[in-house]
Amino acid sequence: MVWGCMATNGVGNLTFIPGKMDKEVYQGILELNLRSSAKKLKLGRKFTFQQDQDPKHTAKTTKSWFINHKIDVMEWPPQSPDLNPIEHLWRVLEIRIRARDRLPKNARELQEALAEEWENISPDDTSKLVKSMQKRCMAVIAAKGGHTKY
Repeated sequence: MVWGCMATNGVGNLTFIPGKMDKEVYQGILELNLRSSAKKLKLGRKFTFQQDQDPKHTAKTTKSWFINHKIDVMEWPPQSPDLNPIEHLWRVLEIRIRARDRLPKNARELQEALAEEWENISPDDTSKLVKSMQKRCMAVIAAKGGHTKY
């Protein structure tokens, strides 16, 4: 399992998670990676973080973490289609790993390949995904929350 973040101008940190990620592990990842990713992405101190309604994201202690760290979190409707552009970035990463001449044979090789391909994701890649948000949201609204091509 991995955690990563992105913005229009590129990718932030990529973190590998051994075992299951619960709210405590998630908050630890945020503590170690969110501000440093924002700095790497030159977002400044004021940005809006996007995440879905996963229970570890909506836990009271996670909400408190964001408040205590003065990080705005985008409101996300419950039971909504997952429009988070990072989901599409995970797919891009998967395609790039599968296209390699030599597929990873074990967890260590997979982590190395993921880290290498993560660093090869360009700002052009992430920019396209972020800029597609408006169209994707409009498609969901038009479909009254139903399926879309996204």
